[in-house]
Amino acid sequence: MDDKTHKFTLKREVGLVGAVSLIAGTMIGSGIFMSPQTVLLSVGSPGASLVIWACCGLLAVLGSLCYAELGTVIQESGGEYIYILRTSGPVVAFMLIFTSVLFVRPAGVAGIALSFAEYAVAPFYQGCTPPQLVVKSVAAVGILTLATVNCLNVRFAMSVQVFFLVTKVLALTVIVVGGLVMLIRGHTENFEDSFENTNVGINPIGIAFYQGLWAYDGWNNLNYVTEELKRPEVNLPRSVLIAIPTVTVLYLLVNVSYLTVMTPRELMSSSAVAVTWGNKVLGNWGWVMSVAAALSAFGSLNGTFFSGGRVCFVAAREGHMPGILAMAHVKRLTPSPALIFTTAISLIVLIPGDFQSIVNFFSFTAWFFYGVTLSGLLYLKIKKPELPRPYTVPILIPILFLIAAVFLVLAPIIDDPQIEYLYVTLFIFSGVLLYVPFIHYKLCPGLLEKLTMYLQLFLEVAPAEKNL
Repeated sequence: MDDKTHKFTLKREVGLVGAVSLIAGTMIGSGIFMSPQTVLLSVGSPGASLVIWACCGLLAVLGSLCYAELGTVIQESGGEYIYILRTSGPVVAFMLIFTSVLFVRPAGVAGIALSFAEYAVAPFYQGCTPPQLVVKSVAAVGILTLATVNCLNVRFAMSVQVFFLVTKVLALTVIVVGGLVMLIRGHTENFEDSFENTNVGINPIGIAFYQGLWAYDGWNNLNYVTEELKRPEVNLPRSVLIAIPTVTVLYLLVNVSYLTVMTPRELMSSSAVAVTWGNKVLGNWGWVMSVAAALSAFGSLNGTFFSGGRVCFVAAREGHMPGILAMAHVKRLTPSPALIFTTAISLIVLIPGDFQSIVNFFSFTAWFFYGVTLSGLLYLKIKKPELPRPYTVPILIPILFLIAAVFLVLAPIIDDPQIEYLYVTLFIFSGVLLYVPFIHYKLCPGLLEKLTMYLQLFLEVAPAEKNL
């Protein structure tokens, strides 16, 4: 609460360390432990897989630099949603929020929760596949636990994020050091003819990028919480330049370690790469890698929750979601209704959830809207150069990123059309059917008023204003 103006807002409690932890801690999750085998399977050779991982890192760096400029020009929380709203208009922004709230964000949460659960139960089911009911039950418990943490206190949620970041960096350092020791001992046979049998088709490269970029997902997380970031004009670009190159180097070294210890065939057939690596290098202590991978995914899930709830919150504040979701707890100053709503949808998506399909269709949808967002940055650069810009990038960077986004959206469809991509596209554009009656013409405006009033009293929440 601000004593001078008596405005009820979310506090700026995220400093530089918290910002770096939010980006790196969300990026380093399940992907680096689960995606390497799919990337290698798609492109067919160790050399090509390392090139894909490096290119994914470069793409994440370019995208985050563009987002840093957007975040310093439009200093509001909400990420892609608020940028599209300010540059492309309310209809496209509503299509994003409709897709994001009902599919993209819950799919991301469910995917990370499933990978956390698979690693968490792996030590109890050695030599056999754990039952899906057990995996999904553990995933649901993880989601509910972190929903509670994020509803209680922002500072506590950020402390959890920092703790898990330290844990997962230590785990990846163990993998890197183990791989370097094996390399020094002369285990380089897997890197001989490293580009042999490379698949150079559009579809395998596109799918490999989807799986690799899943491991980098979270590079844009800080833009969802700009209003809670201390000195965003300084800390936003600074935290991006610290976190993402560090994660990229770490990922490359981890993949080199995997390929040093395991043959490409072993790596492609492994369902849990880090556990296979641990069993071969650490012997009886191999289970430690399973625990480390579970903790890593848990920390990433926390970061996804922290930022994801803010998208709902901002959309409701702009009138694109029910008003109750734009409210914050009067004492804890957390957007608890939006977090509870995100939790409920994520648990529903978790029921039929399958990790690989979640990654592919999540990536297709996300990159469609990344492209729209970067088009907005180009519009601002060309049409509104007079806007104050504490930080700016050369116009070539958003152009390159936009080309990559177009490739990632179109490549799998052109090379290997699947009916599911049509369903996802129709789902995105179906948001217009809801926008016209319920947002533009405001039909049934009193329908939710009584429910909102009841929930406001029950949850002890009040409408929160922008913190600019």
